[in-house]
Amino acid sequence: MTKKQLQLLAKQHGTPLVIVDHNEIRRNYAEFRRHLPQVQCYFAVKANAEPAIVRTLYKAGASFDVASLPEFMLVYENIKKLPAKARQDFIWDKIIYANPIKPRETLCALDQYKPLVTFDNLAELQKIKQYAPHAGVVVRLGVANTGSQCELSNKFGCPPGEAVDLIVAAFKLGLVVEGLSFHVGSQCTNFENFVQALNAAAAVMKEARERGHELKILDIGGGFPAPYNKHVRPFGELARVINAELTRLFTKDIQILAEPGRFLVASAATSVARVIGKAVRDGKRCYYIDDSVYHTFSGIIFDHCQYPLKAFKSGRKEVCAVFGQTCDGLDCLSQSELLPELAIEDLVYAENIGAYGSASATYFNGFPPAKIVHVNQ
Repeated sequence: MTKKQLQLLAKQHGTPLVIVDHNEIRRNYAEFRRHLPQVQCYFAVKANAEPAIVRTLYKAGASFDVASLPEFMLVYENIKKLPAKARQDFIWDKIIYANPIKPRETLCALDQYKPLVTFDNLAELQKIKQYAPHAGVVVRLGVANTGSQCELSNKFGCPPGEAVDLIVAAFKLGLVVEGLSFHVGSQCTNFENFVQALNAAAAVMKEARERGHELKILDIGGGFPAPYNKHVRPFGELARVINAELTRLFTKDIQILAEPGRFLVASAATSVARVIGKAVRDGKRCYYIDDSVYHTFSGIIFDHCQYPLKAFKSGRKEVCAVFGQTCDGLDCLSQSELLPELAIEDLVYAENIGAYGSASATYFNGFPPAKIVHVNQ
């Protein structure tokens, strides 16, 4: 969006404000499908659970990766609101519950939908058998997350050497193992993670086949990097690596899934905030804005991310600090932002803030999260 459009929306709706551009979401989805045509795209709802985003991606052809019962119901209810012609008859085709650990209450509630769920240990498998016996199951492998912005392998994934034993155990329990999944870590800029994971998955599928169990699904997870800065290599480059390995390692009858979240929504949102205070501390100019790391900029804390702030006005830039509106000293957006001299009531904006920021915003200090406005729906 242009600076003028951002300023007009801020004037209309006030600040703090998050503007979600659905044209950008559709462009990102189209780019993903163009570069990975054999991969079915399951949007990771946790990245941004706005119902309008779910509807836009569903209409574009996406399926969904959910990690909780509320996320599952969010997708399910929004699909139900669509015209009958646009709905899928079977929820199994549109949602995978990709959180490997699930409370029994969730499994009981999900069972009626005959969902596709992941697991990575025997205790979880036995729990699924008891509370969701109609589910199809997918084994999650632990794979390298080296160099990824957020590591997940320290929490989830069985060792590949144990995977086939879990597959055999599942079938003995009367469950149907549909396939394998893995996750290379969020914002993965080390493409070798995908290469290693795909090779590990191929080896597990081969061993399972030799032991009498043919798997038909491979979920290659998320981690597809958003273009936060010039150092992030183009998505097309990663796609060429993945496509080459998929062609080399797997037969065409294997159904390939992926769970992009950040890649689809990060670049689709821009935040606009207002300068509410200024000071000079230790010779450095400091600005205070009406948003915070407890709100839109929560990705600084939870997601190891940075969102460079930009000014609408021009002028000679100098290094300054930018703080959020709360009373907490942790609420620092940046100690080294390059901005021109700003006045109280001036506006600043941050791009590429559509993933995880609003999703993990709080009401700390009583300040509500920023208003979210959707454009080009």
